Amino acid sequence: MAAVDPLTAGAVLLATAATDAVYVMFTSAVVARKRVPAATWSSVWYVLSSYAVISYTENWVYVVFAAVGSWVGAYATITFLHRPPGGPPVGAAPE
Repeated sequence: MAAVDPLTAGAVLLATAATDAVYVMFTSAVVARKRVPAATWSSVWYVLSSYAVISYTENWVYVVFAAVGSWVGAYATITFLHRPPGGPPVGAAPE
């Protein structure tokens, strides 16, 4: 097993956390039917995921950091976007 570079591991974790956060924002924009924000979040999503994939394919151990980052990103973003049940999705026009 190759040595794990802490800087790369941290960067992969942060990139996947950001990727999941951006994915949640993309999904929210799609649900709200906002074309420009959805397209923008989609392009950011691909840039971030590309970095993570390129980084951890050099060493399979980085997949663990990617998984942890993914979990953190989705959890934090859903926490940030939390709305009371039955409320409009984030980005939806007010009623």
